[in-house]
Amino acid sequence: RGLSPTLQELEVTVMDPRMCNNSRFWDGGIAPTMICFQGKPRGSAPAKVRIWGVTPFPQGDSGGPLVCGKRAAVAGVMSFSGPDLTDPFKPPVATSTVKYKKWIQKTLR
Repeated sequence: RGLSPTLQELEVTVMDPRMCNNSRFWDGGIAPTMICFQGKPRGSAPAKVRIWGVTPFPQGDSGGPLVCGKRAAVAGVMSFSGPDLTDPFKPPVATSTVKYKKWIQKTLR
């Protein structure tokens, strides 16, 4: 499958980190600096979080933004996932940009 010429987006729901660390999911591999989320099925209620640049099978999506809020603020950077973003047992994981805000601001100066 080739790359899409248009920007892709998937509405997602942020998961409780305790659930994501459960043995049925990532089995303790999720650090406090990570955000675990799940793709929302079509026709479900609108989400307040989106990930842009994703495909249903996320090869090459690492580094893409996890965006939230009406003003589209970056909340995280796509890190890893199972082979399908909508797999309920291997949800995608992003690194939280909030946890690194001071470092990012200092580095950009």
